[in-house]
Amino acid sequence: MKPSTGDRMLTGVVYALLAVMAFVAFYPFWNAAVISFNNGTDTMRGGITFWPRAFTFENYRVVFEDSRLINGFVISILRTLLGTLLSVGATAIFAYGMSKSELIGRKGYMIFCIVTMYFSGGLIPTFLLIRSLDLFNTFWVMVIPGLISVWNMIIFRTFFKSIPAGLEESARIDGCSNWGVLFRIVLPLSGPVIATLSLFTAVYHWNDWFTPSIYISNADLLPIQTKLQQILNSNIMSEQMAQMDSAAQGRMSRMKAVTSKSLSMATMMVATIPILCVYPFLQKYFVKGVLVGSLKE
Repeated sequence: MKPSTGDRMLTGVVYALLAVMAFVAFYPFWNAAVISFNNGTDTMRGGITFWPRAFTFENYRVVFEDSRLINGFVISILRTLLGTLLSVGATAIFAYGMSKSELIGRKGYMIFCIVTMYFSGGLIPTFLLIRSLDLFNTFWVMVIPGLISVWNMIIFRTFFKSIPAGLEESARIDGCSNWGVLFRIVLPLSGPVIATLSLFTAVYHWNDWFTPSIYISNADLLPIQTKLQQILNSNIMSEQMAQMDSAAQGRMSRMKAVTSKSLSMATMMVATIPILCVYPFLQKYFVKGVLVGSLKE
């Protein structure tokens, strides 16, 4: 059946609105990329919109020549990989136990977990706890405190409850223990949920700058996001130049065109592109993983 004129007009309006929303969402990222490729001194004149006015790679050259920023990039990668692996694994194990009706006190445990989603001890008690556990100023302070996500546990638990009990019973008849059932039967069937929650967890670890800024004072342990936050909140360009080694001092004249704003935009691009590259590979699991893990009972 041929669509009517009213249907075509409505479709056009919908597509126009979607195009406007897409532009509003994408333009800030594009503008940041344009500024990162533009001469810093020229950027200070303003008027940089869709294309660089004075194209240069100097901003990125400064980023990749600064060992502190590269070290922060490595810390971010290690934190994201280890944090995601350990968090998803620990949360899945916890959720598997919570999915069993024979677990004594299961409702009490669940209430206790849900309370932690809405209430916390506050920053100062948490800081004192971190220090008493000897996690302060260590790499693991970015991984261990957030090891278990209650929200992710609930999604895992709901999905595990939807798996037919006959599969687990068959595995137990064949001699599988609880660990064997979890790793040989349950987790292999949980691919979409694992992929979705792994991406959510990885994005959190990659983007989090607040935790290291509070609990880490050693500059060598700061991830790239925290260093980017420092660049955005203070003009440290002159300090960075002053602290460069003697081999880099010869390039000072070449770097006069680099400003704190252009450096921050280049650093932002370096910190954002890697996590964006992960999305296309896991996007197909989003709807399936979240819906299956949150709606089925």
